[in-house]
Amino acid sequence: MLNFAPLLAGRRAPRLLFLGAHSDDAEIGCGGTVLELARRYPAARVCWVVFAADRERGVEARRSARALLRGFRHVEIVLGGFRDGFFPGQYGAIKEFCEQLKRKQDPDLVFSHTLADRHQDHRTVAELTWNTWRNHAVLEYEIPKYEGDLGHPNVYVAISPSRARRKVAHLMRHFATQRSRRWFTPDTFLALLRLRGIECNAPEGYAEAFHGRKIVI
Repeated sequence: MLNFAPLLAGRRAPRLLFLGAHSDDAEIGCGGTVLELARRYPAARVCWVVFAADRERGVEARRSARALLRGFRHVEIVLGGFRDGFFPGQYGAIKEFCEQLKRKQDPDLVFSHTLADRHQDHRTVAELTWNTWRNHAVLEYEIPKYEGDLGHPNVYVAISPSRARRKVAHLMRHFATQRSRRWFTPDTFLALLRLRGIECNAPEGYAEAFHGRKIVI
């Protein structure tokens, strides 16, 4: 299981960058880890980015981020205006958006989608994450979906039962636009947390999992 200390060592406040194609992606992929990081590193400087945020989901994204990140003292929320479902066709514009972020963000740790994700928007963000922050530590989070692309992660963050429940409650509370989807249910999210907890023998039974392809310390 991951010990954050080597990645976030130093006297200054750690800098964390969270990238999500859509308003609920990072919350699903690493919401429990966010809560754990806020407990350990409340002084961290957090940049939270959502690439597709139209009027309705933009409001949803901002409200969710503010609630989830309230344990941190320094938070910046960045919303893009890219068209949901069409990221490959907007590749150049998204690349420029990432380059603009890069000029302001030199994070100690980046959270993003996994390269093996079969959703075209997720995969585009994952590719540009590695293209833009190639000298940084990147953890790729996973999202359950119809495509059935959950793989074999190699990095785990143990989550307490209370934080697991808090993550799930947060998802159900803040993403009304997604509640009609058959997979967007509490048991889906708790099941994945429990499964990953079994895989890493988490002390309290729950964990989030990531792909750590290249960890730079």
